[in-house]
Amino acid sequence: MKTAIPMMLMSALTALVGCQSSSSPRGGGMTQEVGFKIAVPSFTTEIKQGEVQSVPVSLERGDYFKQDVKLQIQAPKGISVEPTSVLIKSSDRPEVQIRITVPKDASIGEYIMYVNGVPKTGEPTSTVFYVKVVSP
Repeated sequence: MKTAIPMMLMSALTALVGCQSSSSPRGGGMTQEVGFKIAVPSFTTEIKQGEVQSVPVSLERGDYFKQDVKLQIQAPKGISVEPTSVLIKSSDRPEVQIRITVPKDASIGEYIMYVNGVPKTGEPTSTVFYVKVVSP
């Protein structure tokens, strides 16, 4: 009984921490201190046909990661995104707002948005998030 309770707590904690990740794999280096992640919405973003919505995309920098990162955002055919590319300087605030535009005649359904981060030196990283187009 003494070991069952701590094991149950560890299992619950592991499940809770593992389910909340919405970032990309770490890029720019091999360790947490020198790399970076791209943070995107963790839940599907719903946008009505004919509307525009802003969505935050940010960098989570390691303690020693002091590089500029170029973010490249790609929308699938049928919807659009602005900007498609943005440079986040090491001295800048690490969050940008992107605008997703859904035309009135866009097909209803779920779309995948791709975000790629390329540091000045080191390994790039990428992640995705989902946009669901719904009727007005």
